[in-house]
Amino acid sequence: RVRTLLVTNDFPPRRGGIERYVRALCDDLPPEDLVVYTASMPGDQEYDAKQPFRVYRDRTSMLLPTPGVARRTAAVLAREECTRVVFGASAPLGLLARHLRAAGAEELTAHTHGHEVWWARVPGPRQLLRRIGDDVDDLTYVSEWCRDRIAPALSPGARRRMRLLRPRVDP
Repeated sequence: RVRTLLVTNDFPPRRGGIERYVRALCDDLPPEDLVVYTASMPGDQEYDAKQPFRVYRDRTSMLLPTPGVARRTAAVLAREECTRVVFGASAPLGLLARHLRAAGAEELTAHTHGHEVWWARVPGPRQLLRRIGDDVDDLTYVSEWCRDRIAPALSPGARRRMRLLRPRVDP
């Protein structure tokens, strides 16, 4: 049995494209094997109470890869006996990958969307995106256009581990 910890800022009740994408990923996993770790936001308690899977909300309104978030995420990983970690958006939370692997994660996947294109083009963020690509087992992309712009920022090994993933999204 593989339990998945989904780590994301982009989760309902907030509305947006990545939120829909991430929610569609949740719908494709068995709810008993899914745990979500996300940021706090207005309306989250009502939303979370209706979900078939467990949702942990960080006390912050935006998750960043800080030491505190790393500790709290690792604690949920251990408490829920998760071995797979999925980052709803690779940047910046994929920077937690090393810490979570050291905490017991065996498989790490980071999803890219359009915003990583900016990361791939700017010095500093480009190097951080390269680190994320090196630290995860799979890096997904939603279109060839995104892949073609993100891949040059990655190491050859990370480029080989890129995977197309277009989850179903209810329009």
